[in-house]
Amino acid sequence: MIRSFNGKTPRIAESAFVSEAAYVVGDVVIGEDSSIWPGAVIRGDFGSITIGCNSVVEDNSVIHSGSPSIPIGNVEIGDRVLVGHGAVLNCRKIGNNVLIGMHATVLHDAEIGDFCLIAAHALVRQGMKVPDRSLVAGVPGRIKGEISEDQSWWVQHAYKDYTALAEQYKKQGL
Repeated sequence: MIRSFNGKTPRIAESAFVSEAAYVVGDVVIGEDSSIWPGAVIRGDFGSITIGCNSVVEDNSVIHSGSPSIPIGNVEIGDRVLVGHGAVLNCRKIGNNVLIGMHATVLHDAEIGDFCLIAAHALVRQGMKVPDRSLVAGVPGRIKGEISEDQSWWVQHAYKDYTALAEQYKKQGL
């Protein structure tokens, strides 16, 4: 479901896939070849949300703009970002080539650099700045070091499978 709010209508690239069971509302931009899966909620009501190209928001994830700081923050998500099932993002920025693990939470004003992996169930604290190529795990989330070669596969290649899968869904009218 795609809805306008306060005169702002989501702008979705022609090549993007948005499941009919997702909810996208307000000041939202979704880039080329990105995909939004069932149950995902992307709510651009307090501020804008921009999702880059080839990014994936998996089932039951929530992305919401807003921040306790003034001015109320916008959310910027880069290219080739994979947001895992059930993740919650209410942050400022996610860089390019990032994996946000299943059920991870990234709180207000946090910023994630490029080529990062946020582990499943991790809690990235409010205002945390995560440098490029970092692995964050735990509650609260702590930087455990740089991502390994095996882990970097996820941030460099996983989105490709979803691009192909989204095309299949689109062809079948789903």
